[in-house]
Amino acid sequence: MTVPFAEAGRLAELAPERRRAIVAWCLYDWANSAFPTVIGTFVFATYFVQAVAEDETAGTAQWGFAMAVAGVLIALLSPPLGAIADGAGRRKPWLAAFTIMAVATSALLWWARPDPAAAPFALAVVVLATLGFELGTVFYNAMLVDVAPRAMMGRVSGWGWGLGYLGGLACLVLSLVLLIRPDPPLLPLLRAEAEHVRATALLVALWYGTFCWPLFLVVPDPPRRAPIGRAVRSGMAAMARLLPELGRRRAVARFLVARLLYTDGLNTLFNFGAIYAAGSFGMATDEIILLGIAMNVTAGAGAALFAFVDDAIGPKRTVLVSLAALAAIGGALLLVEGKAWFWALALPLGVFFGPAQAASRTLMARLAPPAQSSEYFGLFALSGRITAFAGPAALAWATAAFGSQRAGMATILVFLLGGAAILATVREPPRRAAPARME
Repeated sequence: MTVPFAEAGRLAELAPERRRAIVAWCLYDWANSAFPTVIGTFVFATYFVQAVAEDETAGTAQWGFAMAVAGVLIALLSPPLGAIADGAGRRKPWLAAFTIMAVATSALLWWARPDPAAAPFALAVVVLATLGFELGTVFYNAMLVDVAPRAMMGRVSGWGWGLGYLGGLACLVLSLVLLIRPDPPLLPLLRAEAEHVRATALLVALWYGTFCWPLFLVVPDPPRRAPIGRAVRSGMAAMARLLPELGRRRAVARFLVARLLYTDGLNTLFNFGAIYAAGSFGMATDEIILLGIAMNVTAGAGAALFAFVDDAIGPKRTVLVSLAALAAIGGALLLVEGKAWFWALALPLGVFFGPAQAASRTLMARLAPPAQSSEYFGLFALSGRITAFAGPAALAWATAAFGSQRAGMATILVFLLGGAAILATVREPPRRAAPARME
């Protein structure tokens, strides 16, 4: 026997079609996480710097510039796209369009040959692929309010995030086992042309395109409310009034500022953690890859386990606990010496990545007015991107000024603790309240 959807607190209380929708929604995280794991972090980014670019210094600068361009475009496009989606009513067509964009451009990276002449092509395609991935998540995240009962938002968000880590891990392991490590290769790929590495982009496209389908087949979508043209006009008008509206929704405004800070810290920690491991602890490439696999496991487990904590104590407290743990463990990593200590601290550090991110998504869903959820998730994406340069810039400045990687990594603690301090002032709405209250 089922209970009303909005009141349900357990999967067993939901109608079968709703349970299938939750599973399908979570599976999209499994699908799209292959892109940042394989292409954005552990495989293709390294391949570009080491093999496509003229040299590693130039390649690092070029890759950083490309990510900065993508970040600016995402920051500009996310809020109006969220407003347009709310105006039109339906979210799945937009998500489908950006998913196709991400899948197609990921596949195009196969043609990024190990030649400096291919660098402009590779960078342009990576920017487009990143746009498809990031803008798609605006609509995917906004669908949480349609998929999960309010009493289960934390669990559903955490399950999705946990599956995402596991999906990225699985695709990374397949990349290593099937394509990168075998010598001679299992498939007819020319190592001299780096085809065994370039083929990981094809694997990501196949993975992404295959596992995204259940969401489009199963998850319900609100009915269309307006033609696209009218939705564009109303969406842009909505954006014009949304930012001033934040003056009345002070809880949302403070949360977005807090997330801006601690997300910079999280992203910098994730992006520079491998560099720190290699430089300060002498880890070789194989060890770095194993570190990435291991941390994806602990991060996925943390996201799944803390999903229940999210519903039990609320997303705000879950984020604060996660940030405090990250700051404490991260601080210890700045003081220890030796690989054994690094491994002993890095693995539990990964446990708190997922909860900090997944519970942030839940808190945004609770704070946003239901009728404007896509608009507010556009601002949510904006808060994670608009100052994406700040964390790396602070780290680079401190590293150069003090001649120490450890001094550079210490700047991450400022972002994590600063964001936590602001988040502590945010008033979380009652769990079962429908619209977010103005303060």
